Amino acid sequence: MIIVDTAIEKRLAENRPINVALVGAGFSARHIAAQIQNSFPVIHLAIIANRTLSNATKAFKDAGVDTPLTVTTASELSNAIEARQSCITDNVDLIFDADAIEAVIDATGEVEYGARIALKTIQSGKHIFAPNCEMDATVGPLIKHYADKAGVIYSNTDGDEPGVAVNLARHVRTMGLEVVGAGNLKGFYDAHRTPETQKAFAEAHNQKPRAVTSFVDGTKLSMELTVTANALGFGVGKRGMHGIKCDDVRTCLEHYPEGAFQPGKGIVDFLVGASPYTGAYIVGYSEEPMKQEYLRYLKMGDGPLYVFYTPFHLPQLELPITVCRGVLCSDAAVAPKGKPYCDAIAIAKRDLAPGDVLDGLGGFDCYTEIENFDTSRRENLLPMGVSSGCTVIKSVAADTALTYDDVALPSGRFIDELRQEMNTIFFN
Repeated sequence: MIIVDTAIEKRLAENRPINVALVGAGFSARHIAAQIQNSFPVIHLAIIANRTLSNATKAFKDAGVDTPLTVTTASELSNAIEARQSCITDNVDLIFDADAIEAVIDATGEVEYGARIALKTIQSGKHIFAPNCEMDATVGPLIKHYADKAGVIYSNTDGDEPGVAVNLARHVRTMGLEVVGAGNLKGFYDAHRTPETQKAFAEAHNQKPRAVTSFVDGTKLSMELTVTANALGFGVGKRGMHGIKCDDVRTCLEHYPEGAFQPGKGIVDFLVGASPYTGAYIVGYSEEPMKQEYLRYLKMGDGPLYVFYTPFHLPQLELPITVCRGVLCSDAAVAPKGKPYCDAIAIAKRDLAPGDVLDGLGGFDCYTEIENFDTSRRENLLPMGVSSGCTVIKSVAADTALTYDDVALPSGRFIDELRQEMNTIFFN
């Protein structure tokens, strides 16, 4: 499975680095920039595009580049790339017109803006790498559809839980087992946390309260597992998943309801409080007698279900590997398989009244659960990725799934057009 390191060595020997643009300059982007600059000489981080130039400058400075060049046109960027300079801009559009840029990384974490970046990147014939589960969970299958038509790579990232799970699933399938389950390991989960309850933790770790809230209220979890489900062609056993509490990932199968994992019907799920507390796991299946004998001998259990896990996830450190896989090996780490299989839907975090304007991911109004996409369509459920800015027009009780009938959408939004287009393409 590991061939990208050989491809990296070959490209380095040719003295031909991959020219990459990074969009965003927040927490994630700064760590991505530092990892590329300090540990991946095969990648030239040619430019950071951010609406606030000072933040782009800081991202480069944190990575060891004190004086990046400010550029305002594609030709200026192309000349700078020729000289292997590092650039910044507040005009993201110029990166699409620079032929020397081979790939774009979207590190914004924004749904509608991230979708625009992805589609513009694809239209310009460049690869797009998006550690943006929020966007991917909302319209990822549509973005992948256009990437395939253009002959470029669209991928989420190695190192984040979807990447860890999908890499592990590919490995286990290669060994001849069927993968029937995949999931995240969570240390803490409370759907009713808010930016107020998470404020102190966020400040202590140089994070934004809303981002931290999305980590613990199930929003990030559900969006990540939607990405995983769409990449593996999996559903969920029930709305919100089982969310098993147990002490150790290795014994998790004892805690699932009977029949939760079945051949021919893969599901995504998660564990709470299970050692090693971070990373991802998959459930493999085999009834082959010799394989069962060997797995029993190596203490993997009696079967036919077997748990495999990776005890860490390091998205910012591993994202440059994803870029190299895509550009050098034409291999996406995580990408939708085709149609959407799951949907990340909005659930009322409190009683909602007509006139309330939903505050989106990691806010006070909603948390997220994952549902099978067919059910979401049938029940007209509201995706979390389009909830921000919607006006409530019917009373909705706390812990109730919102539907499109419960809200008025803001007018003229690109993300709503993309959702409609995705449904049309995949479901007529």
